[in-house]
Parts: sequence; C-alpha cells; structure tokens
Amino acid sequence: MCRRVRRPFARAAAYGGYEGTLRELIHLLKYNGVLPTAKVLGGMLAEAWTALEPGFERLTFEQAPMLVIPVPLYKSKRRQRRFNQAEVIARAALKFYSARERLQLVPDLLLRTRDTLSKIGLSTHQRRANLRGAFALERAAEVTGREVILVDDVYTTGATATECAQVLRRAGASKVWVATVARTLKLASNYADFRSQKDDDSADLVVEEREELLAKAADS
Repeated sequence: MCRRVRRPFARAAAYGGYEGTLRELIHLLKYNGVLPTAKVLGGMLAEAWTALEPGFERLTFEQAPMLVIPVPLYKSKRRQRRFNQAEVIARAALKFYSARERLQLVPDLLLRTRDTLSKIGLSTHQRRANLRGAFALERAAEVTGREVILVDDVYTTGATATECAQVLRRAGASKVWVATVARTLKLASNYADFRSQKDDDSADLVVEEREELLAKAADS
C-alpha cells in the first residue's frame, strides 16, 4: 500500500505541463542562454502565483511582505550557466504580478551547499537521498515568521521543493508555497495539488512567442 508523503509546503501550483512548447521555452533559457525567454516564462509564473493567492494571508501595511525565494544552483553550475534560471524567471514574474508590492525577492537567502548528481534517471527515493542536506539558509532569521513562495522552473517528483521547504520551515517560515512554470505529469501528483493555468488562448500566444525566441536564438 502506498503511503502519501507529508509535505512541508502548503500547496504547489504550475502554469502547465513540462512538454511541447513549454518544455522548448524552458530549454531555450536553461541550456541555450536565450534570456528573452525569461519574460515569457515570467508571465506564466505570475499566473501560478495567482493560483496560490486564495491561501495567502491577508497582509496589513505593518506586516513584512512575503518572501520569493528561487531554488539555488550550486556555485560551479551558476558560473557555468552565468545565471540561475529560477531567479531570472522570478524577476520577470514580478513585473507581471498585480500585487507585486506584497512580495520581496531574495535570491541570495537560500544556498545550495554542495553539488548534487544529475536527477535524470534517478528514482524518487534516490532524488530525495541525493538532495538531503544540500541546502542551507544564509540568514535564517530573515525567514522566521514569514510566508515564503519557493520558485523553480520545473517541478518533477517534488524532491527539490520538499528539501528546500524543510530547510525554510525549520528556520521558522510560517508557511511555504511552491510555484513553478511547469510540472511533469507523472509523479508530481504524489506531492502536491496542482492547478494549471494554461488554456487554449494562452497556448496559442506561447507558440507565437516561441517562434520569435527561436529566431533570436538562431541569430545569436
């Protein structure tokens, strides 16, 4: 009998499935360095934030804003790629999100303390073991009593989100939400109740954006 894993985060939301055009756009940014793609993906991430809004606490003017924390890369991977895709997507998303004054982006708070194996081909159990102890907080006191939106490009088995959320909750975060641009269609449902924001009209727009970005990539 399968036992449902208890999540250290409240809920997760993604714009759409990690397939087709959406997968191509993420690869353009992540592996080809086509930074204009971040604008398109940022709009999608902002929609995932909107899907999570009903659960957010109502903030008063006296309260500190919610923290937006991108899942970090290890320093050698960051040097190789020259950017963290989760961070650049989050920065772009803030420009689209209507309640941006409620959010504070803090890209240097959560650290990846060691390199980890490629997740490709690993089972869910192996992914969890691979990531165990791989994250730490630079300034834990800044998280205490705050709600956090953890941001990444893709949610696969939930191992990364779970490990990061555990670190944040141990530091005193009142609640952790997870928002990604895409999620895989197989194991993700074991970890989170996803809401997809993708519809036919937005899919057509993404295809148009993809064609423009592919042209830019070919010229670069």
